Amino acid sequence: MSHGRDGQEGSAGTDLSAPDAFEEGVLALMPALRRYSRSLTRSDPDGEDLLQDCVEKVLARRAQWRGVNLRAWTFTIMTNLYRNTHRHRAQHPEVELNDELGLATAEDNTDPLEKLRLERALDRLSAENRSVLMLVVIEGYRYQDVAEMMAIPIGTVMSRLSRARRQLAEAMKDDNVVALRRPK
Repeated sequence: MSHGRDGQEGSAGTDLSAPDAFEEGVLALMPALRRYSRSLTRSDPDGEDLLQDCVEKVLARRAQWRGVNLRAWTFTIMTNLYRNTHRHRAQHPEVELNDELGLATAEDNTDPLEKLRLERALDRLSAENRSVLMLVVIEGYRYQDVAEMMAIPIGTVMSRLSRARRQLAEAMKDDNVVALRRPK
C-alpha cells in the first residue's frame, strides 16, 4: 500500500518509522526539495545551502516527526528556514559577489531566451507568491496542504497563486519576442 504525500508510508510501501526508511523517505524528497530551495532563494548556491540546512534539521528533528506526511513536514521546515534566513539577511545585509541568479531546470533543447525570460519573470514575483506558485504548480500540493505548510489561510494561498499566475503571464507577455524563421 502506498500513501504517497498524504500517508504515513513511503512510495515503496515501507513503514517510515523503521530506522532506515525515514532516511530513505527524506532521500526520495531530495529532487523536489532542491527545486523548491532554488526557487525560494533564486540562486543555485544559496538553494544548495538551504537544502543542506533543511536536511540537517529534518534528520536532527526526526523524533519530532509525528509519522504523518513526511513531505509536507519537510517542506514546512524548509519554508520556515528560508523565512528565518531571509528575515536575518534583511536585518543584516550582505554584499553579493555572485550575480548569477538562476532556476535549476533540466537541460533540454528549449529556447535559452525563453528560459531566461521565465527565470526573470519568476524572480520578479514576491517570495510569498513564488513559494505558493512553486508548491502548487511544480510540486503538486493541494491548496490546503500549502496553507498548512506556510501557516496561512487557504484563501491567502488562492489569492497569492492567482496573483503569481497573473504577474507571470503579464511578465511573459511583456517580454514577448517574435521568433523569426528562415524561409524554406
